[in-house]
Amino acid sequence: MTKALVLSIVNQKGGVGKTTTAINLASFLSENGHKTLIVDMDSQSNATSGIGLNQSQIKANIYDLLLDSDTLEEALYPTPFDNLHIVPATRDLAGAEVEMVHLVSRETLLSRKIEILKTFYDFIIIDCPPSLGLLTLNALVASDKAVVPVQCEYFALEGVASLLNTIRLIQDNLNPNLEILGILLTMFDRRTAINKLVAENTRSYFKELVFDTIIPRNTRLTEAPSHGLPIALYNPTSKGSLAYFNLTKEVLARVK
Repeated sequence: MTKALVLSIVNQKGGVGKTTTAINLASFLSENGHKTLIVDMDSQSNATSGIGLNQSQIKANIYDLLLDSDTLEEALYPTPFDNLHIVPATRDLAGAEVEMVHLVSRETLLSRKIEILKTFYDFIIIDCPPSLGLLTLNALVASDKAVVPVQCEYFALEGVASLLNTIRLIQDNLNPNLEILGILLTMFDRRTAINKLVAENTRSYFKELVFDTIIPRNTRLTEAPSHGLPIALYNPTSKGSLAYFNLTKEVLARVK
């Protein structure tokens, strides 16, 4: 029986498009017939609200899954897509790292909890918080691949070296199978010289590791989460939707 491929969407910088990428990549994978699960590991719970799940609907969440005895089934919620489920987050998650510090094998909590789910899904997409703390560490230890969104702005590559070093340490000590699937350029505005320069420099340095697809600045992409919808449902003909559709094809090609 094949097991799910676990992908972390990770960058310790905030506002680079991690959640937008997690939601839209997952939704297009599910539209393509792949059973997909989103795991929201960010206490801001933007992936949860962005997929249309109201906080008042949530009983068990990722916090309970990591630190309590709730069953997996209680933490799984449906989404507007038949093949897409989510393990949501609430603000309770903000205190999880403090509680996890004293636990045995704290870096592998998520990996152990989701192991059984790998037989039910084709892809598990983890939306990481904007930090390199224990929650992100858990996500990377549980993952097969990492996707790194990089905003096309000045200072965008600042911190990527630190992230790549963290990934190397995890490969050496906790998860030797972890690989970077690709670096994703986001929030690209072709009208600005700095955006073009950042894109060129990123491709020059990281070469084939950078996805061909570039995610543009797109009003429809920014509007979609406020309606609790992925871009595939909110505005399927927009430039943002087309970009994530193309990214999904690239991801599928790279994981074959």
